[in-house]
Amino acid sequence: MQLEIRPDPAEVGRARKWARSRLAGCGIRDDEPLAETLVLLVSELVTNAVVHTGCPAVLRLCLPGSVTDGATVRLEVADSSDRAPVPRCVDDDETGGRGLALVDGLADRWGWSREGDGKRIWCELDRCGREAEAAAAFRDGAAYGVEAGGVPAPTGLAFEAV
Repeated sequence: MQLEIRPDPAEVGRARKWARSRLAGCGIRDDEPLAETLVLLVSELVTNAVVHTGCPAVLRLCLPGSVTDGATVRLEVADSSDRAPVPRCVDDDETGGRGLALVDGLADRWGWSREGDGKRIWCELDRCGREAEAAAAFRDGAAYGVEAGGVPAPTGLAFEAV
């Protein structure tokens, strides 16, 4: 399944809606941690593609044929920009620049590769894996600089796909 994305910020909402409908078609409810996490990951990766490349992109969602405990969901965003994702330091009061840090914290695996003249950024979520832990950590503040148990997480380093 794939969705063509125009270089327009309004496409992020359309991508989230599209992903939710695909998940529902596989029996994954909107309120499940997997769905909540995947929709957030769609937002982050599509936003990066739209904002930082200024060119069209393709969102791909690879869902299991059936909803089983060991299934993996894969999300990919391909664009025609050959610029690699690079680490970016951000101050605590900045409103952007944390997209790939969220991807790193929420996905079970993620990476990127060159593809033709552009690149593909991907991430995977295991159906019965870290997504529940990641969603709980996100709700408990880990994505905002506090790890589980109240231990401060490293701050200041984020990633941006440019």
